[in-house]
Amino acid sequence: MVDNKKVERRNVVKLLFSQFLINLGDVLINPKVTLPWLLQSVGAPLYLLGWLVPIRESGSLLPQIAIAHFIYPLKVRKWVWVLGSIIQSFSVVVIGCAVLLLEGASAGWVVIGGLIVFSVARGLNSVASKDVLGKTVIKEKRGRVTGWSSSASGLITVGLAICMLFYLDPTKSDSEFYVWGIVGAACVWLLAAGIYAAIKEPLSETEDEGDHFWDAFKTLNLLWTDHVFRKFVIARSLFLCAALSAPFYVVIAQQRFDSGTWLLGMFILASGLASLLSSPFWGLFSDYSSRQVMIVSSLLSALTGGVLFCCVTFLADTVFTVWLIPALYFVLSVAHQGVRVGRKTYLVNLGEGNKRTSYVSVSNTIIGLILLGMSALSLLTYLISLEVLVLVFSMVTLFGVIMVIRLPEA
Repeated sequence: MVDNKKVERRNVVKLLFSQFLINLGDVLINPKVTLPWLLQSVGAPLYLLGWLVPIRESGSLLPQIAIAHFIYPLKVRKWVWVLGSIIQSFSVVVIGCAVLLLEGASAGWVVIGGLIVFSVARGLNSVASKDVLGKTVIKEKRGRVTGWSSSASGLITVGLAICMLFYLDPTKSDSEFYVWGIVGAACVWLLAAGIYAAIKEPLSETEDEGDHFWDAFKTLNLLWTDHVFRKFVIARSLFLCAALSAPFYVVIAQQRFDSGTWLLGMFILASGLASLLSSPFWGLFSDYSSRQVMIVSSLLSALTGGVLFCCVTFLADTVFTVWLIPALYFVLSVAHQGVRVGRKTYLVNLGEGNKRTSYVSVSNTIIGLILLGMSALSLLTYLISLEVLVLVFSMVTLFGVIMVIRLPEA
C-alpha cells in the first residue's frame, strides 16, 4: 500500500532541492550582474548590454502558449521540466565557451544567442513546474514550497555578495573565475534535472487542443471568458512596475556615490537578504491568503518608491543617503518577493488540471509582451529625473493594488 503522505514529503524535498539548484545557476548567470560584466570583459558592443534582461525575461514568457499546446497531450509533465533544464545546461556551456574563446562582437552575439535558447528553455520549466507543483503538493503547502525555494536563492546571493565585498579584488581580471562559474552552473542544471526526474507525479488529464500550431492561441479566449483570470493578469501587469523600478535604485546610488564594487556588493547583499529572510514568511502567509500577500507586498513596494523620492529630493547627497538607498532597495526586494510568491501561489490555486496549465501559459505570454512594452518607459529618463520615474512606477503599482482588492480568494 502506497503511503501518500510519505510520497508527498519526498516530492516536496525533491522540488525544493531542484529549485535550489536552479536558483544557484541563476545567480551564476545573472543577466543584471554576471553577463554584463562578461560582455564588457571580452569587449562586446555596448548596445548588446541593453538586450540581456529583456531577452532573459520575455524569452521565457512569450512562447508559453505554444509550449502549453504541446504539453496538453502529456500525462506526465515532469519530463518537460527535465528537458528544459538540460537545454539550459548546454546553453550555459555555449556562453562560457564564447567568453573563453572569442572576443568582441563575435563573443557578444554568441552569448546573446545562447541566452535566447536558454530563455526559451526556461519557458518549458515555467509551464511544467506549476502543473507538477499543483499535482504533487496539497494546496495548503504550495506557498511554503515556493517561499523556501526563494529563501534558498537568497542564501546563495548573500554568499556571492560577501565574496564580492571581501574576497574579490576589483583591480584584477576575474574572467576565468566567472567562466568556470558558468561551467559549474551547467553542471548544476544537469543535477537539478536528475533530481526532478525522480519526482513521483500523478498522471494528468489529457486534451486534444487541435493539430495546427495556431490552435494553441485559442486559450487566449480565457482573457475574455474568465473575468477573475482577466483581473489577475491586469493586476500582474501593473505589478511589473515594482520590478522595473529596482534597477533605478542602483543607478541613482551610482550617480551620487561612486563606490564601485563595494556599492554593487551592498545592493546584491540587500537583494539576497530580502529573499533569505522574507520568502518563508511570504510563503506561509500565501497559504493563508495569497490575495492578501499581493495587496500587502505591492503596497509596501509603492510606499518604498515614495520614500526614495522624498529622500533623494530633500536629503540630497548626504552621507545618510549612502546607506538609506541600499536599505530601501532591501525593503523593495522584500516587497518584490511577496508579490512574486503571492501571485505564483494564487495562480496555481486558481485552476486545476489543464486549466491551470492554460492559466500559466496565457498569463506568462501576455506578461512577456507587456514587459517588452513597459521597457520603453525607461525612455522617460530623457524627460524626467530617475527619482520621479520611480515615483511614477509606484503610482502605477497602486492601481494594481486596487485590482487585486477586487479579486476573490483562491
